[in-house]
Amino acid sequence: MPEINSYGDDSPIAAFATTPGGSALTLIRCSGKGALNLAEKIFSDPEKLRETAGNTVLHGWIIASNEKVDEVLVSVFRAPKSYTGEDSLDISCHGGGAAGKGVMAALRAAGFRDALPGEFTFRAFMNGKLDLTQSEAVMELVSAQTDKGRSHAIGRLSGVLEQEINAIKQQLVEVLSGVEIFLDYSEDEISANADEAAGRFSGQQPVREILARLRALAQSWQRERIYQEGILAVIAGRPNAGKSSLFNLLLKEERSIVTEIPGTTRDWIEAVISLDGIPVRLADTAGLRESSDPVEKIGVERSRDLLEAAELVLYLIDGAAGITAEDRAFIGELQTARNTPLLILWNKADISPLPSPAETGGDCISISAKTGEGIAELETAIVKTIQARLNTTDERTVSTAASLGTVRQKDLVEAAAAALEEALSLAEQGQPLDLIAPRLREAVNSLGEITGEVSTADILEEMFSKFCVGK
Repeated sequence: MPEINSYGDDSPIAAFATTPGGSALTLIRCSGKGALNLAEKIFSDPEKLRETAGNTVLHGWIIASNEKVDEVLVSVFRAPKSYTGEDSLDISCHGGGAAGKGVMAALRAAGFRDALPGEFTFRAFMNGKLDLTQSEAVMELVSAQTDKGRSHAIGRLSGVLEQEINAIKQQLVEVLSGVEIFLDYSEDEISANADEAAGRFSGQQPVREILARLRALAQSWQRERIYQEGILAVIAGRPNAGKSSLFNLLLKEERSIVTEIPGTTRDWIEAVISLDGIPVRLADTAGLRESSDPVEKIGVERSRDLLEAAELVLYLIDGAAGITAEDRAFIGELQTARNTPLLILWNKADISPLPSPAETGGDCISISAKTGEGIAELETAIVKTIQARLNTTDERTVSTAASLGTVRQKDLVEAAAAALEEALSLAEQGQPLDLIAPRLREAVNSLGEITGEVSTADILEEMFSKFCVGK
């Protein structure tokens, strides 16, 4: 039965840190106890590798079965001054599939095993090089789609969130310590204030201040989710309104098929664009109309399902045909039945100028998906709509403030806040300290879980298994 590898050992591991392919270089990362000794077996100058200092780059060859596999550069890192805190090396070999696979085969033959997903970062956490918020920020950085997403991930990787969590936890520990001291000793043995002497909780004001900080952190998750994942903006309208032309124009490439035949788009297509550093998941949908064509009918149904999930709707009116009863009915449905932001666009303005708001039933943005007229104004309107959802217009403040980067962090902050809310409720009811203290301790433990001060093997394995291999 084959051996099943698991997180938590210090055996030598290796993995591609870059995807093998048509590039100049491929990087292979190695780490673990005895990693440098094993690498000597396949390096052309083993003595030089054995004696070299950390943070040094060596030139040589990878040798397997007395044959040269590839010419490489080996970056040597000695514990504890490495990413993982262990002896490590990064092997830069030639790009393409064959060279990297050959080096990996040589490493396996020398005694390295394939790294598990996220195992390098797991070891960095276990060896005290990163806390859990910084570890999660590594993957946030890898998956960032825009400069703002990258900038926010860098903040968490630099320790901004860790510092905020630790500061809040320290403030809460001070409150909890006062309560536990009173519970551990009688009032005859300590000098307590009147409230504590009477068994009442005197730390309500500090707890309210802590609760306010936690609520601000919890609110930051919605903003960070948008910077990471983007918002779903759905282009909707009747057939031939110009939805696919607008989609291609915003995307700056021909992704959707555009013809004069109504109903050309049978299913929705999605692509990501960046507007002012915010990822926007733009979706082109089938034209909304009743149809006897079974294929088009399925496309319309899927478009309606997508509109249910939309976080912003761009509704196009065909300016050449004018606003119809179907347009009015659908716009009315969006405005009354859903809480989804809506931008109404008057398309084909190059041949049909925008009429008055009285005729359109409301404010419209005049555009031409054919000539590009009004597109800059549309992009500005999209950004303003998203900023209203983010509840901020000052990116400088957002980028430097502590914020949550994962659902795990959000859930734990909310759990800590809920425990403090319960503690305050008990205090207001005049309940004794021995009922309040466990809620305070629960909040402290939740905050400790965020940084990894409090953790279990199962939780860590579940978290790091979602990372990419090589990180």
